Amino acid sequence: MVDVSCTINGSRQTLTLLGHESTVDVLRDDLGLTGTKLVCGSGVCGACTITVDGTPTASCILPASSLNGTEVTTIEGLATNGSLHPVQRAFVVEDGLQCGYCTPGFVVEAAAFVDHWRAEHGNTDPGSHIVADALAGHLCRCAAYPGIDAAVRSACRGEHDDISSPARGPRVEAVEKVTGSARYTTDIRLDGQLEGVIIRSENAHALIRRVDLAPGVAAGASAAVELLGTDRTVRYVGQPIAAVAGVDRAAARSAAKAVIVEAESREAVIGGDPRARVLSRPIVHDGRAARRRAPISAENPLVPARWIGNRRGPSTIRWRGMRAVRRIASARKKGDTRLVELHVATSVQVHTPLEPHACVALWPATDRLQVWVSTQAVHHIAKLIAKHFGLPRENVEVIAHHVGGGFGAKLTLTAEVIAAVELSRQAQRPVRVVYDRAEELSVGGLRPATDTHIALLADAAGSLRAMEVTTHADGGVSIGSTVAGLAPMVYGRSPRIVRDYDVLAHTPPGTPFRGPGGPPLAWALEQAVDEMAITLGEDPIALRRRWDGNRRRHALYDWADALPAWRARHDMVSAGRFRRGVGVAAANWLYFVDPGSEVTVAVREGQIVASTAAQDMGTGSRSVIAGAVAEVFGIDPHDVLVEIGSSKGPHGPASGGSRTTVSVGPTATEAAMKLRQTIGDGPVTPARLAGHEGATAKAQRGKDKRMRLTPFTIRDLQVGRGFSGAVHVSEVEIDTHTGKIRVTRVWGGLAVGKIAVPALARSQCAASIIQGVGFALYEQRHLDPASGAVLTANLEDYRIPQLGDSPEITIHFHEEGWDHVPGGGVGLGEVATLGVAASIGNAIRHATGWRPLELPVRPDRVLEGLR
Repeated sequence: MVDVSCTINGSRQTLTLLGHESTVDVLRDDLGLTGTKLVCGSGVCGACTITVDGTPTASCILPASSLNGTEVTTIEGLATNGSLHPVQRAFVVEDGLQCGYCTPGFVVEAAAFVDHWRAEHGNTDPGSHIVADALAGHLCRCAAYPGIDAAVRSACRGEHDDISSPARGPRVEAVEKVTGSARYTTDIRLDGQLEGVIIRSENAHALIRRVDLAPGVAAGASAAVELLGTDRTVRYVGQPIAAVAGVDRAAARSAAKAVIVEAESREAVIGGDPRARVLSRPIVHDGRAARRRAPISAENPLVPARWIGNRRGPSTIRWRGMRAVRRIASARKKGDTRLVELHVATSVQVHTPLEPHACVALWPATDRLQVWVSTQAVHHIAKLIAKHFGLPRENVEVIAHHVGGGFGAKLTLTAEVIAAVELSRQAQRPVRVVYDRAEELSVGGLRPATDTHIALLADAAGSLRAMEVTTHADGGVSIGSTVAGLAPMVYGRSPRIVRDYDVLAHTPPGTPFRGPGGPPLAWALEQAVDEMAITLGEDPIALRRRWDGNRRRHALYDWADALPAWRARHDMVSAGRFRRGVGVAAANWLYFVDPGSEVTVAVREGQIVASTAAQDMGTGSRSVIAGAVAEVFGIDPHDVLVEIGSSKGPHGPASGGSRTTVSVGPTATEAAMKLRQTIGDGPVTPARLAGHEGATAKAQRGKDKRMRLTPFTIRDLQVGRGFSGAVHVSEVEIDTHTGKIRVTRVWGGLAVGKIAVPALARSQCAASIIQGVGFALYEQRHLDPASGAVLTANLEDYRIPQLGDSPEITIHFHEEGWDHVPGGGVGLGEVATLGVAASIGNAIRHATGWRPLELPVRPDRVLEGLR
C-alpha cells in the first residue's frame, strides 16, 4: 500500500494505492471522474487524456503512484467558475463531436494547445496542418474531424471567449459531452456492482468436454455461469465459453484463470482463398441444427440457399439472367473489346466503436430486469432480452442514454448482455461486463472480406448490354452476405445475373456494418464502370448519366460534372514522382422506415418534453427530435427536453439502415402539431405552458403518400419507394517513390431530400467520407494462419483514420424528389459512404494508369502495381 497526495481539479486528494493502478482506473473507479474514457489502454487513442502539471498525458499508461505532488486536471475540471473553457465552447458551436466518447480527451489536449498557441502567437489561426500535428495522438471513429479542426482553429482565433451567453450549437446534448457529464454504459456505477469477464475459447475449433466453474468460485468469483448452451463446439478463437464476476475486474480475471476448461482441439479451416475452402475439411457448420444457429452478417432476413461443404449459396437474383450469361460468354469467346471483366477483393473491416460493447444488468430477486447497454436499438434489444430469458416484455427495461458509436455492431443481443444478465441473476447484484480493446477488435464485429468477379458488356452504341456479378464473402462463421445482390438496383434493367456466396471459416463472425454489402459492391461495380468509360473513350460521368435512370442522381451528375477539379482533371500531373488524379463513383441505397415509431410530446413542469424509445449513437437523434418539435412551437431546440434511451418510452426505431431520422423526425412534428392545437397559437411562454400542465399528444409514423415497396413489416422495418443517391468525386496525390497515397479533396453529393438538421447532416456525410478513406487505404485485419487468433487486436496494428488523414471535404445536398415521404427526406448515414473507396480507386487509376483491385490500397501494393 502506498499513499499518494495530489491536487485533482483543484481539490487536494490523498489516494491509497496498491502500487500498480493506472491513473485512468483510479480516476474512473475510485473518484467517479468518468469523463476520462478508457479506450485503447496503450496510450494510442488519446481518449483518456488529462493534464498533469499542465502537460497533456495519456492516463491509461500513467501509474497512479507517479501523481504524488502533482496537479491534475480532468475534463470535469476544465471549466472555470462555472464557465466553459473557450475550447469547450468551440466544440459545442462548431460541432466538433458526434458520439462524444473521444471528446473529453480531444478537448483536454486541445485546450492545452490553444492556451499555449495564444500565449505565443496571439489570436491567430494555426492552420489545419499544425492542428493535426498537435492532436495526432487522438482518434475519433465517428470521424468528426472537420468539426474538431474548425473548433480548435476558431478557439485559437479567440472567437469563443465571450461567456456572456450560453454556448449553443446544432447538437442539443453537446455541453454534456464536452464537460464529461454525459453518461455511457461504461460509466454506470450501481451500489454493490460486480465486474464480469468472459472466458473465451483459445481454440479456433474444439469440442468443450468439461467446464468446471468451482475453482473460479473458490478463487473469489461472486458468480460464475456457463455460456455454451447445448452446442458444446467452439468455432473461433474468442467464442464465449463462460463468465465470472468479482468485486473488481482484477478479481474477476483472477477467478477466470482458475476456471477449468477441457477442450478437445480439432482441425480448423483458417485463411486462404475463400473459394478454395469450399470442400475443405472440417465443415464449419455440419448438419442442419448447426446451420440454423449460424450467425448472420446482414440486417435483412436470410434468403434460403444451398449448402455445399463450407459454402452457402448462391443467393441469386436474375433479370433475363441466362441471356446475360450467354451474351457475356459469347463476348468473352470473341474477344469483344466492349467486355470489361475485373476480379477485385476487399479485406475485413472492423467496426471499432470507441465505446466497446458494454452492459450493466440489475436482476434482483424479482422478475423485473434493468439492463444498461451500449446499443443501437433499445426497443428491439428489450424484446430480445425478454424472449431469451423468458420474461414478460414489460418487465424488461433497456437503457442507453448515450452510446459511444456502433456502426452496425450493436444491433443484436450479444455475449456481454447475456453474460451480465446471467451473472446478475445468480449474484443478486448488479454486474457490469465491458469488452476490452482486444476483445472489441477481435470479436466485436466486422464487415466480411469479399472476393468479386464482375463482367459488364456494352453494345456498339455504348449502352449496357449485360451484367454478371459473383461475390464470395468471408464472414468467418457467419452467413448472409448481400454484396452482389445490391448490383441489380443500379444502372437500368439490362439482362443481368448476380450471385452471392458465403464461404465459411473458423474465424469470428461478421455483423452488419454501415451500408452492409454496399462499399464492397461499389468497389467492384464502380471500378468496372470506370474501366468501361476508358474502354469506350467516354467521360466517366457522362457514361454513368446515360446508364443511370435515377433522376435524383442525374442532378448529382450535373453538379459533379461542373466541379472545377473534374473539368481540370486532364491537366493534372501524370509524370514525375508526385502524381495527381481525380475519380468518380456513384451509389444508391434503399429507403427504410420503421412505421411503428411513436413520439409523445407533452407539457411537464413548464417545459415541452418529447419522448420515444430511440437512442443517439452520435448521429444526432436528440437534435432531430428537438428541432422538429421546436419548429412547430417557435422555440429554441435547446428548450425542448428530449427523452430517449429507454425501452419504456413509446416504440422507437433502431439506429440502423438509415431509418432513424425518417422514422422519428416527421412523427415528432405531427405529435407537436397535435399538442400545439391544444395549447393554441401565440408565443409559447412558461406562463402559457403552466396553464396546460400535463397536456399530451402522441403520433405514429404511419404511411407515406405512396404505397411502400413492402407494405408489410419485418422486424419493425418496411422498404419505401425510391432510392437515395450519392456521387463522390475524389482527388488523390500519389508518391510513386514510396507508394503513399494522400486523399487531398473529396466532394460528396447526396440526393436524400429535405435535410432535418443541416449541420449534423454535413458532419455525418463528411465522417462517412473519412471512414471510406479508411476502408480504401488503411483498414485490414490480420489473423495468425495457424491458430486463428486476431493479430491486429490493438489500435496501433489496426489502423483507422486520424485527423491528419482527413481530406478537404465539400458536401452538396440535392433536396428534391421525396415529396411522397412525410418530412420530405430520407436517411443518409449509409449512402454517404458507399462509393467513397471506389472513387479513390478510380482516382488512383487516373493518376497512374494502374488500377488497384484489392483493398486496402497499401503502399506496397501501389509500388508493385506501378512496377
